Amino acid sequence: MMMRVCRWLSILLLAGAAALVTRDAAAGDWLRVAQRLAGGGVDFTPHGTQPGLAYPLYSPDDCAACHGVASTSPTDPTLRYRPHAAWAGSMMANAMRDPLFMAALDVANHDVPGVGDFCLRCHTSNGWYAGHVVKQGFGLPDNDAALGAAACLLEGSYDTPDAYSDYSGLTCHFCHRNLAQGPGGAAMPGNGAAWLDDSDCNGAGEPCRRGPYTYAALQPPHAWAYSPLHTQSAMCGQCHDVTSPDTGSGPLKTLRLADGTDTGVPFPIERTYSEWQRSAFADAANGQTCQDCHMPMSDDPAATACSSPGFHSGPGVVAVHSFVGGNTWIPGVLKGEYSDTSGVAGSWGGIGREASFDQTIEWARQLLQQAATLQATITQLSEPGASTAGNIELQVKVTNHSGHKLPSGYSEGRRAWLNVRVYDRNGTLVGESAAYDPATALLTRDAQARVYEVLQGIWNHRGTGACDTTDAASRPMFHFALGDCIAKDNRIPPLGFRPATVADPQGYEVRPVGATYPETAPGSGILVNHDLVPYQFSLPAGAPGPFTVQARLYYQTASREYVEFLRREAQDHAFQGENQLCAAGPGRPYVVGPKDRTRGEYLYQLWNNAANDPQQPGYGKSPPEVIAFDNAISNDDRIFRSGFEAAGR
Repeated sequence: MMMRVCRWLSILLLAGAAALVTRDAAAGDWLRVAQRLAGGGVDFTPHGTQPGLAYPLYSPDDCAACHGVASTSPTDPTLRYRPHAAWAGSMMANAMRDPLFMAALDVANHDVPGVGDFCLRCHTSNGWYAGHVVKQGFGLPDNDAALGAAACLLEGSYDTPDAYSDYSGLTCHFCHRNLAQGPGGAAMPGNGAAWLDDSDCNGAGEPCRRGPYTYAALQPPHAWAYSPLHTQSAMCGQCHDVTSPDTGSGPLKTLRLADGTDTGVPFPIERTYSEWQRSAFADAANGQTCQDCHMPMSDDPAATACSSPGFHSGPGVVAVHSFVGGNTWIPGVLKGEYSDTSGVAGSWGGIGREASFDQTIEWARQLLQQAATLQATITQLSEPGASTAGNIELQVKVTNHSGHKLPSGYSEGRRAWLNVRVYDRNGTLVGESAAYDPATALLTRDAQARVYEVLQGIWNHRGTGACDTTDAASRPMFHFALGDCIAKDNRIPPLGFRPATVADPQGYEVRPVGATYPETAPGSGILVNHDLVPYQFSLPAGAPGPFTVQARLYYQTASREYVEFLRREAQDHAFQGENQLCAAGPGRPYVVGPKDRTRGEYLYQLWNNAANDPQQPGYGKSPPEVIAFDNAISNDDRIFRSGFEAAGR
């Protein structure tokens, strides 16, 4: 298929000399050219299809007419399987409305001016390709880089229907125009730098809609092409491996080891796809794709992908576009903030989709409950006497059943932890590790606490000669755009995880840091997919047995430390309120969202305020979700399985 290479290229500077790359340039040539914007700023998105499409991306609302719900009823069964209805409540659909992302975007742009273009490429596909971020397209002048990278030039608002908005996240048309290769056979470069089909499809006057179906007789009302890519994890891997931006002359940041050695490896910000690739789930014969878990086939006999009869339908045929991970907090925030804004003067009235948000939250909880199992075992007990203390020792086994590390994805503020409690016969709490206070969102990191997370830092930031993850005041800091080292990564590997590959023989990109997971067999290079965690608690004198051990594995989207950091950065560096920051942008001032507050302050209020606050309701402090649980009782050392394990997993 002939592709318009000129649509993907712009003015590049090499060794200080301006050079216009023409439509005849080979992909291998221009991919290596150090690219700069016309104004002299770094181009953080030099690869893949560029803004200025010959065929602009359609709005998701264009797809909803056929692929959306059959009615507005919250109990409409088509909510469970129609593509647009399932997608509408997902974080993919709302990536540009996410207040956590917007607060982090401001920090990234402060750390590395203009790097927001790199972030927005994934979070607003329609806005980015329409030229509403930094680059407008080939032969056109660039936008103001500071405004564009701050998402100030987007059309619409947070509560605008998708038909009139760039806030529609990752859209239907974007995904269904993805190609496996670019011009000259160029591979998918990652970091969201997709290749889009931008040519006429068999005279239809539009590009092909690409997907996993073929049509023998009855034809859909749009151009189409079968795409193996859309059945493969590589489709998801385009965005779900995130690397320090390639500036054209090399990566912005490279990975340093614990001793400061620069590996030269582009810094791995997120590696969900690579984690899957190096696991048993990637086995072609017996594995599972990303889609198997995150776009499962509907088992509903009535499932249909579209409202027109005669097309693909029935159980095991229609992929549910749920796209859920573990995030239950932000969908609830978005429902409360943007579903119905009809009471706000000057607003768009809201995006609706309340039932879709509720469904996303339910699906996320279900997926979390499939991610892991626990097994608690009491290994030693010394009963307390009337005046002497006793002792209990136990072990908790955490097994990861997901196809990547547990947890995975965006690193900042995201974590899972084991909470272990010991109760006596009267139900009195006599021991606890990793206590969590929901009122303050404080997690107690006692000596035995097991918190699964990745902590990325800046080498020698404080002159310590180490990977620093705290600032000069010893407060946690999160600067993913500046990160060049990993201080901790104790997340549990997936089944069959082999960190080392031919391309990464030391496993630098994905190996555990500050934690040891043994090999399944000596020399196999394959790590176990479980963690064995020992605990010891002193039992107070007079405490009556038997003793009950409760083990709970929790997941949290955003820690207190992260939310406070984002607010503190806005305060310390005098970030502007959003309407002031974006005063020159279209449709300003906004009457919903942060408005005159900084994005960091807005997020903090969403996290901190009471639900009935008349000025700004809060939505809880990113309430932790239970992934798995198990109990053990000391009188016979039996293991009472959780409901998830009882189901046969």
